[in-house]
Amino acid sequence: MLTMKLLKIEEQFKVSRTVILKVWLFGFLADFIGTAAMLIALLIHFDSTTMIGQWWQGNISSPVSYYPFENVYAAIYVAVCVTISACFIYIFSSRICFKTLNLSENHKKKLALSLAIFTAPYFFFFPASWVY
Repeated sequence: MLTMKLLKIEEQFKVSRTVILKVWLFGFLADFIGTAAMLIALLIHFDSTTMIGQWWQGNISSPVSYYPFENVYAAIYVAVCVTISACFIYIFSSRICFKTLNLSENHKKKLALSLAIFTAPYFFFFPASWVY
């Protein structure tokens, strides 16, 4: 709504009402895609007796799942996963959700970018270790 107000789009409530369900559903889909990317860190297993296996477990797998700020590698991995979700939010919004809106392509892209930035799953950075 704020972006529509800044872009001076008329009938903001009507516009948002027509796309809100699609945006919400595709936003969840984008979040699940980012979550799948995070799960890859847990699903990839190397032999823990090898150097790469110890490095992966100590720097990626364990920190990503419990405390992403433990080291720079885990923080970057999680940031990439958040970025993947944000990119999918942008793609889904601009190409699917806003396709039928009677707005200029420029406005659609700006709205999609705004949604991608403001609704990216930053909660991926929330340490699970705080819960335990």
